[in-house]
Amino acid sequence: MKLLLFLLSLTSGFNTSPNALSTSRLGTVLGVRSLQRVPRWKRVRRTEHSSRSERKRRDSFGMFDGYDSCSEDTSSSSSSEESEEEVAPLPSNLPIIKNNGQVYTYPDGKSGMATCEMCGMVGVRDAFYSKTKRFCSVSCSRSYSSNSKKASILARLQGKPPTKKAKVLQKQPLVAKLAAYAQYQATLQNQAKTKAAVSMEGFSWGNYINSNSFIAAPVTCFKHAPMGTCWGDISENVRVEVPNTDCSLPTKVFWIAGIVKLAGYNALLRYEGFENDSGLDFWCNICGSDIHPVGWCAASGKPLVPPRTIQHKYTNWKAFLVKRLTGAKTLPPDFSQKVSESMQYPFKPCMRVEVVDKRHLCRTRVAVVESVIGGRLRLVYEESEDRTDDFWCHMHSPLIHHIGWSRSIGHRFKRSDITKKQDGHFDTPPHLFAKVKEVDQSGEWFKEGMKLEAIDPLNLSTICVATIRKVLADGFLMIGIDGSEAADGSDWFCYHATSPSIFPVGFCEINMIELTPPRGYTKLPFKWFDYLRETGSIAAPVKLFNKDVPNHGFRVGMKLEAVDLMEPRLICVATVTRIIHRLLRIHFDGWEEEYDQWVDCESPDLYPVGWCQLTGYQLQPPASQSSRENQSASSKQKKKAKSQQYKGHKKMTTLQLKEELLDGEDYNFLQGASDQESNGSANFYIKQEP
Repeated sequence: MKLLLFLLSLTSGFNTSPNALSTSRLGTVLGVRSLQRVPRWKRVRRTEHSSRSERKRRDSFGMFDGYDSCSEDTSSSSSSEESEEEVAPLPSNLPIIKNNGQVYTYPDGKSGMATCEMCGMVGVRDAFYSKTKRFCSVSCSRSYSSNSKKASILARLQGKPPTKKAKVLQKQPLVAKLAAYAQYQATLQNQAKTKAAVSMEGFSWGNYINSNSFIAAPVTCFKHAPMGTCWGDISENVRVEVPNTDCSLPTKVFWIAGIVKLAGYNALLRYEGFENDSGLDFWCNICGSDIHPVGWCAASGKPLVPPRTIQHKYTNWKAFLVKRLTGAKTLPPDFSQKVSESMQYPFKPCMRVEVVDKRHLCRTRVAVVESVIGGRLRLVYEESEDRTDDFWCHMHSPLIHHIGWSRSIGHRFKRSDITKKQDGHFDTPPHLFAKVKEVDQSGEWFKEGMKLEAIDPLNLSTICVATIRKVLADGFLMIGIDGSEAADGSDWFCYHATSPSIFPVGFCEINMIELTPPRGYTKLPFKWFDYLRETGSIAAPVKLFNKDVPNHGFRVGMKLEAVDLMEPRLICVATVTRIIHRLLRIHFDGWEEEYDQWVDCESPDLYPVGWCQLTGYQLQPPASQSSRENQSASSKQKKKAKSQQYKGHKKMTTLQLKEELLDGEDYNFLQGASDQESNGSANFYIKQEP
């Protein structure tokens, strides 16, 4: 790969884009191993030297295009240096292929296999050259003996043109590409059975987007997702090399396709040569293992074969590709490496963390990482004997912390019944957790009793009237929702002062968001001025809130995959329906608006379209009408049965987050003073400044 990168960089005088293709580069990147030459006794020699030279010039790409026009003669463009060695003729009843004026027969596949010591290609042993069957062709035999492989590499590293001997490295036998011919019919039958077994009821992002003309949020909106920070300028019209599915050859071949439409990681591709014909367009994940930059086939010895549907359109496919691809863009040469690196995660199974207690949000518990999928952690609470009491969150979630975090800031913590670490378990290094902004609590700061507006973590579709109940160290606050708090504070929740989930008084009114008043409050419509006067409270100063608004790139109507935070093991098809500065309202497709959730634009619980497919996580498709009706009826019954208990709407299953009083032993640690410095801020709530 490094050699290919260097060779591609030697081209000059054309498009300067690092991923652009120039005419001189195409001479290399379109080169794919050519067909094996037949023995001399099967050739009809030509005496005209000019005709031989012309054929050599046309085949200088070394391209295996199995659908090139075939001449009527069986002449060859062999050079005088080739070996006179002969092999026994293959049975005459085997099928034949005509290509570039040469005749080739399929091997019968019954005489054993061999591997070429020069190029590594695998083929039928009897079709290999030399008595020892060490090489797949005369070219490989001579290249091996003259050590031309080393010579050609050194020449290219020095910027010199390849020698005549170096050119043979681009050529490989047809035998290696057709070694599985004996099983060809069986393979086709298996493929037909496989296709028939695929359920037509499965959800497809491509069909969903095409049929409704949806748009998806670009990958660059998700900095925490794979390739989120190095997506580059991948866009429409970028060319890639992909498997050619419109082909009857028994082996896997490739062709060049262009991106017609992007939807997150998914791309709608169209084979080169189809122009405006969308008949064979197909969706695939651009980060998949079968998507490669132009030139990958040449470097890997894979055949480029035009689709069967359009094989008749052009007689010279090489010239067509050179014309089409000159100046075009392709993926970076190291794209697959970047994808692999971006999917390496520092969290490992058996690591111990402190995580919010899903039954009592006011405290944390010790949990152990059970598995890691795409950066998402399945945490099992340490006291769970059957390992079913779990909690899902992203490794960058603000809900998880290093061991000892609760003690350091004065947060309530449930002591584990397990007094000794289990074998193999170890504390997660503190530097792996998401960092919060430093704040200065020595000056004007939040105080207990101050009023504000906050997203209710138990009903994420609402922003509620809230009160600061306790000020912790390092900028953390314990907050309660007015009108629905437990007497012992078991339903308080912890937000950092810079959290995008808390807002100053008046935020909802200014941005035309419905504010949920305290339960039981009768003076409607709710007015902050009246409420503050009645409760004898003061509003938290506007300047203490986070005012940073990043250029996130989201737009109303964009599709994405989002975690249902009321059931965090589920990731669902979702849509952005409102954008208020950095705040997004996420709607789960197929569900009522009461299940919507307010989420920050940088939340690690939002993912691009195709993330589940890329990481192997299960995606929840849009709900059908019947399932919505059943769930709505069940939800209403639960709300009537437990009218005294405040719960958020949940899909699929119900988490008992506020169902009981505190059990077990809780420890309140003394909060320490903080001498951290303040961070700059922008004019996020400029209309609210006094």
